[in-house]
Amino acid sequence: MATPASESAGPRSGASHVRRNAAIFVGIVAVWLIIDQVSKLWFDAFSAGELISEPVAGVVGLRLVRNTGGAWGAFDGMTIALAIFSVILCVAILAYLFLYAKDATVMLTVGLSLVFAGGVGNIIDRFTHGYVIDFIQPLFIDFPVFNVADIGVTCGIVIALCSLFASGVREETEKGSE
Repeated sequence: MATPASESAGPRSGASHVRRNAAIFVGIVAVWLIIDQVSKLWFDAFSAGELISEPVAGVVGLRLVRNTGGAWGAFDGMTIALAIFSVILCVAILAYLFLYAKDATVMLTVGLSLVFAGGVGNIIDRFTHGYVIDFIQPLFIDFPVFNVADIGVTCGIVIALCSLFASGVREETEKGSE
C-alpha cells in the first residue's frame, strides 16, 4: 500500500525519489535560510519599534520587533521552550520526509522544505539572539509583525496540506476505478 504522500506509479521509485527529494529539500532550505538570515541581519541593525520605511501602497510597513514569544505574542518570554519545540518539529519533518514518505511528491517536499527552513531560521534567532527578528507589518488587517521564516512556515503548511489532500483524492479515485 502506498504512503499518503506517494506519487502514482511511474518510472521513478524508492532511491531515485529520495535523491530527488533530498536535492529539492537542500536547495529550498539553503536559499530560504540565506534570504531569511540576510534580511534579519539587515533589519536587526535598527532600533526595536523603529519605522524602517513608509507604508508601501498602504498595505505593508517595515518595523522592527524583537519577539520573545510566538505569533500574536503567545508564550511571550518562552524563547528557549519555543526553540526546543521547533527543533523537535524540524526533526519530525526530516524523519517523515526521509524515513516514512520516501515517495513524497515534489509538492509535499517543497511544502515541508519551506516549513523546515522557516523553523530553522527562527530557531537560529532564538538561540543566538534570545528573540526572533520580525519586521514585516501588514497594515490592512490586525496581524502580527512577521519575517521571511514565518512566510516559509505558513506557505509550506498550505502547500503540504494541498499535496496531502490531492494525494488522498488521487488514491480514492484509483480505488474507485478498480
